[in-house]
Amino acid sequence: MLDFQAARYLKDGEVPVTAGNDHPTGIPTGVFPTSDGHINIAASGEVIYKRFCEAIGAPHLITDERFESAKLRSQNRAEMNAAIAEITCQKPGQHWIDLLNEAGCPCGPIYSMDQVFADAQVRHLEMAVPVEHPRLGTFEVVNQAIKMSRTPSAVRTATPEQGEHTDDVLAALGYDEASIQKFHENGVV
Repeated sequence: MLDFQAARYLKDGEVPVTAGNDHPTGIPTGVFPTSDGHINIAASGEVIYKRFCEAIGAPHLITDERFESAKLRSQNRAEMNAAIAEITCQKPGQHWIDLLNEAGCPCGPIYSMDQVFADAQVRHLEMAVPVEHPRLGTFEVVNQAIKMSRTPSAVRTATPEQGEHTDDVLAALGYDEASIQKFHENGVV
């Protein structure tokens, strides 16, 4: 999950510095304010950066000497992010998401937890599945994130109560019923 950061460290010994909510090398990529919250925008690379600037009505950012190259955008990240934020904070997040996605610039919402599980794609992927618990009843848990066609997964049960399977595990290890009872009596389990 560390992607290129791990590769850069393993190859060159480069220890990346933190960049908060910003992408460490693709600029501008990060969290930007809107009139009703925040969104994530990924406008790195020359082509997407230009599309992005045109789409938000800020073509002047393309030729601004502080932002003319990826290197300069990196050096002047704070100023660039501030210039973008002045624009994005004027309209709601969904406006920018629709506009930027239409322009071919990756952009998406930053959800609260209830919004995550209400999202159509999250529901389609069945990222929450119901389980039955003997004491707590039926409730949903997070499903497996990776879906493989030849090796399907399934959440079969709720998390067991503490110690619920202790006797079964001890029996599977070869302990007889009397030994297991002694473990209980002596506080071993």
